[in-house]
Amino acid sequence: MTTWADVFRANASDVTRIVERLFLDRGDRRRNYSSFAILLALSGVIATAGVVVTSTATVIGAMIVAPLMTPILGTALAIVLADHRQVLRNVLVVTLASIAVVVIGYLIGLLVQLPVTAATNSEVAGRVSPGLIDLLAAIATGLVGAFAVARSDVSDTLPGVAIAISLVPPLAVVGLTLEAGAGDEAIGALLLFGTNVAAIIATGTAVLLAVGIRGAAPSAGVDVGTLRGRTLVVVAASLLLLVGPLSAGSATVLRQQTLLAQSKTVARDWADERGWELSDVFVRGTTLHVVALGLKPTNELGVNELRDDLDAAGVSGVGDVEVTLVLGGSRTASATA
Repeated sequence: MTTWADVFRANASDVTRIVERLFLDRGDRRRNYSSFAILLALSGVIATAGVVVTSTATVIGAMIVAPLMTPILGTALAIVLADHRQVLRNVLVVTLASIAVVVIGYLIGLLVQLPVTAATNSEVAGRVSPGLIDLLAAIATGLVGAFAVARSDVSDTLPGVAIAISLVPPLAVVGLTLEAGAGDEAIGALLLFGTNVAAIIATGTAVLLAVGIRGAAPSAGVDVGTLRGRTLVVVAASLLLLVGPLSAGSATVLRQQTLLAQSKTVARDWADERGWELSDVFVRGTTLHVVALGLKPTNELGVNELRDDLDAAGVSGVGDVEVTLVLGGSRTASATA
C-alpha cells in the first residue's frame, strides 16, 4: 500500500535526474557550461535593456531565459549531500555569473545618455528598496522551485518560478546604478538579489532533505558525506541575517506610502486652485514628483507655493519637489528642500 510519505519520497531515479540537472559538471561538461554562459549573457542584456526602457515584459523575458536558478539550487543539493567540492564549485559559478551580469549592466549604462536611477526609472525604483515582503515571496518561490526540481511531474511550473523569483534583473540594476553613481541604490538591488539567493538555498536545502535525497543517493551511486548540524545552522542564519536590513527597507516603504497619502491631498488642492487636474503623485528616491494636467500654458508652475503648502500641512519627510505640467505645453519645475 502506497502512503503519502512514499509519494513524496525521492527514489534513485529522482536522485540521478536531479544531480544531472543541477550539477553543471555532470554529463557533457563543456556543453553545459557553454550553454549556461550564453544564456546568462543574453539574459543580462535583455534584463538591462528592459530596465532601461522600463519594459516589464522584456524584464520578464530575461527572468525566463536566466539560468542562475540551476547553480543556486545546485548549491542546496551539494549542501544536502555534504559534497564540499560541489558547494564551492556552485558558489563560484553563482559569484562569477553575478559579477558578469553587473558588468553587462554597467557597460550598457555607459551607452545610455541619462543616468538610470530610481528617480527616473520605475523598474529601478521597484528593486532598490527590498522589504520583508520580498523575503516572504522569495521563501515561497524557493519552496516551489525546489519542489518542482524534486518532483518531475510538477517540473512544468519552473518557468513560473523563474518569473516569480528575481535574480538577473536586480544584478542589472546594480550595474546600471553603479554607472550612474547611485551607490546606495546599487546596494539595495544587491540586497534583493542576496535575499532571493539565500531563500532559494535555504528552502532548497529543506525540501531536498524532506524528500529524502540523502537516503536515496547511495542507490543512485551518488556519494553522501556527513551533514553536520552547524552547516544547517549557517544556512538558516544566512536567511535570518537579512531580516534586519529588510525591516529597514519595509520601514522606508511605509514612510513613502505615508508621505504619498499626505501629499496627494495637498497637491490636489494646490492643483485645483490653478484650474489644473492632478494626474499623478509619486516618490523617486527623496524627490516628490507631482504631475498635473492644464489647458493653459504658464510660465509659473507654482512649485514654491506647493512646497509651502506641504510644509504648512505638516507633511514631513519631503525632500525636493518636482512639478510637471502636461498639455498646453509640457513644463517642469522643481524646488529643493
